[in-house]
Amino acid sequence: MARTKRAGRRTGNPDTKAEILAAARRLFAEGSFEAVSMRRIATEAGVDPSLIHHYFGSKDDLFLAAIELPMDPAPEVAAVLKAGGVEGAGERLMTAFVAIWDGPHQDKLLAVVRTSLSKPAMSFVLRQLFEHRIVKTVEDVLGDQVDRIPVRASFIASQVFGLVVARYILKLEPVASLSSSELAETIGPTIDRYLTMPVEHLAKD
Repeated sequence: MARTKRAGRRTGNPDTKAEILAAARRLFAEGSFEAVSMRRIATEAGVDPSLIHHYFGSKDDLFLAAIELPMDPAPEVAAVLKAGGVEGAGERLMTAFVAIWDGPHQDKLLAVVRTSLSKPAMSFVLRQLFEHRIVKTVEDVLGDQVDRIPVRASFIASQVFGLVVARYILKLEPVASLSSSELAETIGPTIDRYLTMPVEHLAKD
């Protein structure tokens, strides 16, 4: 059903921020992060684009607010990848991921995961989180060092997601009790394999 367009654009008021967030959630649920522009969100919310910058600053900040993510994993992922390139990237990534999930935001992060898994309408949250904040970051940092990086990054994201579910949601042993260094040593080589194995048969031109 087509949405009824709002007449005119509103200036800031107590409901404007909520309207922008609601519009962003609807659009991010329908398309990729890259396909949703700030101007399109403003049109959907019926507000002037400048108000989005006023309330949220950047598009990244609006995205994080829209999916109610308590912190952004992208800078940490980028930092550990840039620290040493492809060699040993798996162990560094796993160390960083476990530190994030074992950190002070664990409850809120798990709430995002549980909500997304239990409510199909909210599944876009996890999809966008992994596609834009993890997969896209791996692509941006390592894209000039390995071939077929979108395929490789997707497999890395699947490994991370599987770890989150097994360790923090299902609490499967011994995964739930392993230290960060043990997890990094065990799962790191799998991520390294994703970064170096032949994937031509999986990549679509």
